[in-house]
Amino acid sequence: MVDDPAVEHQPSPSPTTKPCRNTSTSGGVGVVIGSIVFLAFLVRTKWIHLDAEYDSFLAGTGGGSVSRRGCHFRARSSTAHLIPIPFSCDANGTSGPALCRRGASLAPEPSPSPSSERHYSAGVPPPWCPDYFRHIHTDLEPWHTAGITRDAVERAQHHAELRLVVVSGRAYVEKYRPSYQTRDVFTEWGILQLLARYPGRVPDVDMMFATGDVIRVRAADYHDDPSAAPPLFRYCKDVDKEVAILWPDWSFWGWSEVNIRPWAPLIEEVGRENARHPWRDREPYAFWKGNPGVSEARRDLFRCNNDSAAGKDWNARLFAQNWAAAVRNGFKDSSLAKQCRYRYKIYVAGRAWSVSEKYILACDSPMLALDTPYRDFFSRGLVAGKHYWPIDLADKCRAIKFAVDWGNAHPEEARRMGQEGSGFAREEMDMEVVYEYMLHVLTQYAALLRYKPTVPEKAVELCPESMACPRRGRERDFMMESREKYVATCEPCTLPPPFTADEVLDKAVRDDGVRSKLLHKMDRD
Repeated sequence: MVDDPAVEHQPSPSPTTKPCRNTSTSGGVGVVIGSIVFLAFLVRTKWIHLDAEYDSFLAGTGGGSVSRRGCHFRARSSTAHLIPIPFSCDANGTSGPALCRRGASLAPEPSPSPSSERHYSAGVPPPWCPDYFRHIHTDLEPWHTAGITRDAVERAQHHAELRLVVVSGRAYVEKYRPSYQTRDVFTEWGILQLLARYPGRVPDVDMMFATGDVIRVRAADYHDDPSAAPPLFRYCKDVDKEVAILWPDWSFWGWSEVNIRPWAPLIEEVGRENARHPWRDREPYAFWKGNPGVSEARRDLFRCNNDSAAGKDWNARLFAQNWAAAVRNGFKDSSLAKQCRYRYKIYVAGRAWSVSEKYILACDSPMLALDTPYRDFFSRGLVAGKHYWPIDLADKCRAIKFAVDWGNAHPEEARRMGQEGSGFAREEMDMEVVYEYMLHVLTQYAALLRYKPTVPEKAVELCPESMACPRRGRERDFMMESREKYVATCEPCTLPPPFTADEVLDKAVRDDGVRSKLLHKMDRD
């Protein structure tokens, strides 16, 4: 079993089209579209409701059904015309520019324009995107006024492993230095799937990508002029110290080296395991398994392990992952889906953050998350006390024991938190939503470019055939599993406006309030 596939890098020299989400959301979304003022009112009202729930110790863990904002499925018409995305490999798996030319000649028709309302009820626009999409504006705020010049992009080369350019719907890459394992490969594959899913909709863009974990562009270096910071795409960032544009990490399309399947089929597999192991029947402990060698936080976590000889039991069951041994035995004991057999799952960051967070969330077990300043694109939407239980790093063993004891004594509340986390993973991180996030990021980013992107002299064109056809083994398998088969039949969700300063402050106060209540109750008990 492997809870955390973290073999974070050392410093270097969906098979089926998802149904569209239903537009009949509560609160009258169709009316809200016409009034940003009314939207702000609804957002504010939602937070007031959350604040009221804090009186019951944890947010969102009271009685009643689990409800989700922004995750109602848009019902596709039964007569909807599915446009297949062409893909074929020669018998010999030939690669190269010829395959890209062939793929371009068979390209499907462009997907509908933003104004189209195909497959919707008359007058009903697409629903709002999940609330965490608002952080797209936050990431791009440094360049909101001055825009992004070619010089600014090229100054990011020092920090980047690769440069990805989209011109007229075709993708090109220039590599600067090696990425760890196949992070770059599956990131590029994800871009190609976006282009295939939304033909004619992805704008021309010029992006520098850093595929590592640790901080690259420090905010303090650009305190006097944030617009001078080089725009850099990253998988995660220290939200207090870093300037970066967040992008879904490579593992959404698969992590071949550690046998982690693409997100879409994997979360279905996890769902089946959840159904086989009801929460009450699971082991009543907090579980973590991963690579402790990548961070001090992980090594120190092992102080919280069960120690029968010393008579100490912190309610944690911790296991070190030996990846070399896992490779030798064919990953027989490294199934992420089979980890959902404990009532609680621990999340602890690696060198910076860890891709394991989404797998932990999906398990229907409350996630006990050790505090970290690093966030990825979706974790900024998680609410402390609702989607996860925050764990203070300074007193982690006692905090884990208290969380497990409290949850076992309050099973309905604990089970509900697990359901909130897994519901977020299934519905607000569905691959359809991930592609919508990618499209909105690039659309907003392109609007800030003060130049027309061109293909770099040393760049190589990418296309699905040239990437997938020559590959073998798990890399090829995962590309086929994560390949988009059909053009999107629905409009992407509607991007909400930026957070206001008051909303940012309110969220920080709420999160701090949950942590304070936990500490107070732990000390009192």
